[in-house]
Amino acid sequence: MIELINILYANLIVVLLASAFFSFAFTAAFGRRAGGAKIKKAALSFALAIFIASLGLYAGFDPALHSMQFAKSFSWIPSLNINFSVGVDGLSLFMVLLATLLTPVVILSVNENTPDIGYYLSLYFLLEFTMIGTFCAMDIILFYLFWELMLVPMYLIIGAWGGKNRIGAALRFFLFTAFGSVFMLWAILWITSYFQNINGAACFDIRQLGSIEYNFRSQCVLFWMFSLAFMVKVPLFPFHTWLPHAHVEAPTGGSVMLAAVLLKMGTYGFLRFSIPMFPDAAAYFASAMTLLGAFGVLYGSLMSYAQTDLKKLIAYSSIAHLGAVTAGIFSLSAAGISGSIIQMVNHGISTGALFLLTGMIYERRHTKELGEFGGLAAVMPAYSTAFAIVAFSSIGLPGLNGFIGEFLILAGVFSKSWLSGALTASGVVIGAVYMLSAYEKIFLGSVAKKENSELADMTGAEKAGLAPLIILIFAIGIYPAFISSRIDATVKNIAAAPRHDIRQIRASRVNLNEDPVNAICQKKN
Repeated sequence: MIELINILYANLIVVLLASAFFSFAFTAAFGRRAGGAKIKKAALSFALAIFIASLGLYAGFDPALHSMQFAKSFSWIPSLNINFSVGVDGLSLFMVLLATLLTPVVILSVNENTPDIGYYLSLYFLLEFTMIGTFCAMDIILFYLFWELMLVPMYLIIGAWGGKNRIGAALRFFLFTAFGSVFMLWAILWITSYFQNINGAACFDIRQLGSIEYNFRSQCVLFWMFSLAFMVKVPLFPFHTWLPHAHVEAPTGGSVMLAAVLLKMGTYGFLRFSIPMFPDAAAYFASAMTLLGAFGVLYGSLMSYAQTDLKKLIAYSSIAHLGAVTAGIFSLSAAGISGSIIQMVNHGISTGALFLLTGMIYERRHTKELGEFGGLAAVMPAYSTAFAIVAFSSIGLPGLNGFIGEFLILAGVFSKSWLSGALTASGVVIGAVYMLSAYEKIFLGSVAKKENSELADMTGAEKAGLAPLIILIFAIGIYPAFISSRIDATVKNIAAAPRHDIRQIRASRVNLNEDPVNAICQKKN
């Protein structure tokens, strides 16, 4: 028995993937005949088991290593040397934990009377399967397949169980993401072909592909081909237009998973591919990317302040938060990158909780318009308290989880550019204004509408779903080393990727026919 446990633990990522896929197949096959209550209990049991198992990744993770851990590789397509290779490092560890945590939280929030509940719940397991695969893939073809497969469950969740304009929103989500992925596929074919030409053998291992020396022009083209796919996924301005529609039309669970985990695939891509694989291009375009992210913070915050629909307000706030994450990443400083990874986790927790809370009030009032509420603090004290905690977390109140990541991002961005730092800081201030303004409109004052005076407070199941997120809000705020201790080695490795000073690269480009990176190397020699 002990030997079996050791084998399973050594293959933990494979076990998580297999468990998620089995849960998908089981709920899809038996959901209709089992009935809503039974299949929900079964799905919740599966999801909790997967989450508990995933904690083994955290427990067994060695924070001193920046290399992949729990790594496993199996020959998949031998003729092409494509392998089923998976592993985790400090970057992917918390993304996997976020996915496995939020899956049972979402399942718990699902109404037992949801039409075709078995199929609906099964899609969340398929989504979990693709998210774990995306964050753990060490083979670039495997990564791309998981990345693309993720579109299917989210498209169906929005398109089949969303609001009245769900079809258009689902199609927009699918087409925008697929559009960006085409450029990434071209780039993957480019780098794998180049590797084969110079080494005489095909290779799709991300680590080996990242060791290739590309000339500067190739780096620039490849950097943008990968980054375009990630910019659409984040999404960064001006590629953001699909997101508000998707969030407004998606069911609550879909919005939670979309904001909390799926959007992080874009920022994850910057850190996994754009910077380590094309470090000199990343250094050259870092100021532009930082400014673009900072502008996204200001734009998202202003758009959030202008909204009257609570769900759309939170959607635009995600654009602002992930713009800050992008700005921190491309500060290329240890502080900025560390803060960005921490904030990726914190945004998943806080925004996931905000969408859950929005879903709860929508179930009771069937509206998300801020003007339809008022005075709910007296009617729903538990709900108003939970909303206040999550709102303060979202705006970065010291002592809660949002503060440390936000602080480190600002430190990193200001070290890169005062203009980008000022834009990011302005967006953060506006973020506090729109979130507190929304809280005032919903909860403070007197109850002006009769429908609001009869609303029921949170149920036990709703409290249970929010409890782990609120616990983490306080735990990370009080002890951020819970995350930072596991990511430090990875952060240092990413921050060290750009090998040449940006001033040298720019100076060497006076002669446009000369490759600047080679010129730098020649000058040093």
